[in-house]
Formats: sequence, structure tokens, C-alpha cells
Amino acid sequence: MLREFREFINRGNVLDLAVAVVIGGAFGQITASLVNQVIMPPLGLLIGGVDFANLGIILKDADAYPSVAAAIEAGAPVIQIGAFLNTVVNFVVVAFTIFLVIRAYRRAQTRLSRAEAAAEEPAAPEEPPADVVLLGEIRDLLRAQNAKP
Repeated sequence: MLREFREFINRGNVLDLAVAVVIGGAFGQITASLVNQVIMPPLGLLIGGVDFANLGIILKDADAYPSVAAAIEAGAPVIQIGAFLNTVVNFVVVAFTIFLVIRAYRRAQTRLSRAEAAAEEPAAPEEPPADVVLLGEIRDLLRAQNAKP
């Protein structure tokens, strides 16, 4: 079993997967920052000054807390609608980015396969240069003259 595991690790796919996970985690942090600090503040301003980070419903003793953030900090039960919306927008940004990457990959694969198919087709013979054609005609005329009795 140890030998099979070693073969599995040495295939290269595991390393590719590990790199993808690390890059994906970093990309997730970038998109979370993009959503929370770039997209949502102007969206909240357009909606009417809503801070999505503090958008929520305090389920118990709502009057005891000045804000949703204070209720969350105190450990009160809160439905965090703003955090959920941030997560949804984050998901849409990540999904759209992955869509663009896969789309570009597929287009590149299509172009590559077309280029390979074109390279495999035999090229049409080139037309000989004009001087070669002229010499061939002269040869044919000389043969014709020498062939006459």
C-alpha cells in the first residue's frame, strides 16, 4: 500500500492539485477583499447608505444592542443578511472568473487543435517559377521540332 501511495504522489497530478488549492485560497482572499471593500460599499451607498457588514436581524433583545455588529460581538443570535450577501457576491465573482478562465482555455485548445490539423494536412505543391515554366515550354518546342521528319 505504501508503494501505491508513493506512485500516486509521484504522478504529478497531486502536486498540480496542491498548487491549485494554494492559488485558489489566495484567489479567494483577493475576491473576498474585492467584494467586501470595493464592490459592496458603493452598492450600499447606492441603496441608501446601507453597510452590508452590519446588515442583519437581531433575534433576541434587539433593543439591548446599538448595532448588529455589537450584537454579533456580544454573541447574541443574529441573522447576518449582509454577510450572506457578501458571500453570494463573492461566489458570483469567483464563478465568473473561473468561467472566463475555462472559456479562454477552451478557445486556446480549439486554436491549438486547428493549428495541429492544418500542420498535418499536406501542403499543395507550389507553382514553379516563371523562368522554369518558360524553359519547360522551350524544351517541349525543341522536342517537337526534332521529332518532325
